[in-house]
Amino acid sequence: MSEPGLLQLVSWNVHAWRGSDGREDLERSARVIQGLQADILGLQEVVNHQDDLAGAGELGRLAQRVGMELITGPTLVRSHGEYGNALLSRFPVQAVRHIDLSFPHREPRGALDIDLDIRGHRLRVVVTHLGLRPVERRFQVRRLIRALDVHPAETLAVMGDLNEWFIFGRPLRWLHRHFGRFQPSPATFPAVFPVFSLDRIFIDPPHALQQLRAIRTPATRKASDHLPLQALVRLGGPGGG
Repeated sequence: MSEPGLLQLVSWNVHAWRGSDGREDLERSARVIQGLQADILGLQEVVNHQDDLAGAGELGRLAQRVGMELITGPTLVRSHGEYGNALLSRFPVQAVRHIDLSFPHREPRGALDIDLDIRGHRLRVVVTHLGLRPVERRFQVRRLIRALDVHPAETLAVMGDLNEWFIFGRPLRWLHRHFGRFQPSPATFPAVFPVFSLDRIFIDPPHALQQLRAIRTPATRKASDHLPLQALVRLGGPGGG
């Protein structure tokens, strides 16, 4: 936190640690994550190889390296590990819930739904990755909005790769209406020359959002096909604190 009450949240689709050069390189992605210095980091398309039966695999080692608590939300489990969403946090975790967003006959999808204790302030963070087809996204956003009405918190952040190419598509319109404000978002995809705003961070209450930007550096352009999306959020009232 750069000042009391100000949080840095980042959402990043890590593309299974595969960069824009087509090379899978967890170490390169780890260096980017270290450089972000985020307070809360939501990840999508996370591959977590379980090469240690007693631990949390390579993602657990990454969390130890950056000094953050890890919460995983796998949507696919294979013999060699997991694939899905994850959250890294510098703050204590109060509760973890999993929202099933799977659409029939399509790749399983879900959302991590987590309560964090930010110095006595409860922040609810939802990390998700929606489907590729419009019918999937409409189904998933309707289910997600219903889930948001449960377990209210002082501040809510929904972040992830929404895969919504159409700025006036129904899923985005529904989310903007739910959060009470149209919120433009910078382009994050493709990372080498971003054109589409596939990654989003929504904040409730809306006045808590101070800044939203894509983090575009030589390292972030190379480490994934998505750029990280950063939100600066002020907790407490409109005046902060």
